[in-house]
Amino acid sequence: MTIRLLPEGVVNRIAAGEVIERPASVVKELVENAIDAGARSIEITLEESGRRLIRVADDGYGMGRDELPLALARHATSKLAEDGDLWSIETLGFRGEALPSIAAVSRLTLTSRAAGAENAWSIESAAGIAGDCTPAARPQGTTVAVADLFYATPARLKFLKAPRTESGHAADTVNRLAMCHPAVGFTMTGDGRTLLRDGPHEDAPAGRLARLALVMGRDFAGNALPIDAEREGVRLTGYAALPTLNRASAQHQYLFVNGRPVRDRLLHGAVRAAYADFLHRGRHPMAALFVDLAPDMVDVNVHPTKAEVRFRNAALVRGLIVSALKRALAAAGHHAATTVADDALAALRPHSGSGGRAPGNVTADPGYGTPPPSRAPLLAEAHARFQAPLDSPSAQVESPPPDGTTTAPAVGAAEPPPAAYPLGVARGQVHGTYVVAQTEDGIVIVDQHAAHERIVYERMKAALAESGIQRQILLIPEVVELDDTAVGRLEARAGELADLGLVLERFGAGAVVVREVPALIGNGDTQGLVRDLADELAEWDDSSTLRQRLADVCSTLACHGSVRAGRRLNADEMNALLRQMEQTPHAGQCNHGRPTYVELKLADIERLFGRR
Repeated sequence: MTIRLLPEGVVNRIAAGEVIERPASVVKELVENAIDAGARSIEITLEESGRRLIRVADDGYGMGRDELPLALARHATSKLAEDGDLWSIETLGFRGEALPSIAAVSRLTLTSRAAGAENAWSIESAAGIAGDCTPAARPQGTTVAVADLFYATPARLKFLKAPRTESGHAADTVNRLAMCHPAVGFTMTGDGRTLLRDGPHEDAPAGRLARLALVMGRDFAGNALPIDAEREGVRLTGYAALPTLNRASAQHQYLFVNGRPVRDRLLHGAVRAAYADFLHRGRHPMAALFVDLAPDMVDVNVHPTKAEVRFRNAALVRGLIVSALKRALAAAGHHAATTVADDALAALRPHSGSGGRAPGNVTADPGYGTPPPSRAPLLAEAHARFQAPLDSPSAQVESPPPDGTTTAPAVGAAEPPPAAYPLGVARGQVHGTYVVAQTEDGIVIVDQHAAHERIVYERMKAALAESGIQRQILLIPEVVELDDTAVGRLEARAGELADLGLVLERFGAGAVVVREVPALIGNGDTQGLVRDLADELAEWDDSSTLRQRLADVCSTLACHGSVRAGRRLNADEMNALLRQMEQTPHAGQCNHGRPTYVELKLADIERLFGRR
């Protein structure tokens, strides 16, 4: 078969297939062009999720008549230096492929007016064939209208998803660009629905957080830790959420490099490593991180859609992210996300039978709203019974609570006032599991097992880093029965386990004997500890050392050596637990990312009872 050159139209459609995958790809390229053009306001309109029409209008620099035909020509750009230096790219676009690729698979109309020009000019293109420029009317800036996307390549239409899915991809694309450019205002509508509306923000730090809250939710803004670190010319800024505000997927992890949204395994892995001590497998933190570095330290020309980047010193960037996030989390101390209290209040708040609203929201009268008429007789009868005199003095004697749900003795008058401590003073224990403390302006409910688990875990890490974990010899060695495979795994790692304070050896067929345990866990659940470690070893790569898996091992040891649910604590023990929590970093969540305590403000409690 003879080698021949392909027609220009075919070449353009092939190239378009690499750059334009779906309507969201068109939106991305056009919005990036608007940002590069210095726009302060960008409007995006979708019809039929972008299949019928995508319109992007901006107030940027605009283009003159002579530039419009060039804008539709392949590899024509104003963003790349004349010497073609691909290591000095400071714009989002630079290849000169976006508009020609879009025009090759659609009916495109480009209208623009340059600064100081008397009027605007417009040019139309169908399947890559452009017409002549004609005068048009519009203020300074550019409007690109893309109609009948993929009409020139019908096969591509068959691979598009449902309209709602395609709209979601387009909205996500705009959200990511909006997050890293808070100084630009965005308005996006799709089939009559407003998908995003936010004006430009002048103040960079506050504006960035406000824009992030718009995309990631208000809960993120209230529980975000500021990140600001720099190392060897690489600067990292942004916000990361407290560990107790987490999600089931990494969808809410946004990473940006030099103002460009990217999806990079290296960066996501760094975030996961920084939160390894706080989140259980299957839970992911929320974060928006911005990496800024010299253009020659990163290659953005490694993927047609520019969604991936390659760092000259990847280890430097990863190390900066991990260390900066860990410092921010350590600075947060024992604090947990405010959403923990919000969720608790939502669960406690009574609901009426009408629309699920709380009774206090039925009328404008705060706290004493009129309930639905159908309930009025029942409430009146209950009120009368409540006001009636007691039958006999014996009715006033408090019955002893059932076994297992008793409260601890009240704290004596010698205790310092609750205002002296962030987590207050213990007032009792309920169900043998939860410590209730009184603070200056509310109450704190502590999960004693989760809280002690974090304390033990942090102590084990500190001890291992300083002088090694101290061991405690068991007076009576404990035999743990396992299958032969599990025994073999534990026996192969016996030396490493001994370094971590757990001394065991094979004890005949299908069993191991535990002779020493870490002193910090004391008389913990040795049987459960050994079985869990055997199961975890089965999931790890044989080449992984326990030192590399230190967080997992210490977490398992701490879990089985902590104060168990159901153990009765006296007042001194409860207060000691509270004081240790205040002094322990990351005490707001256990090793699995669950909250260790819930704080309820007095004002919120009063609202529950209609006092506010």
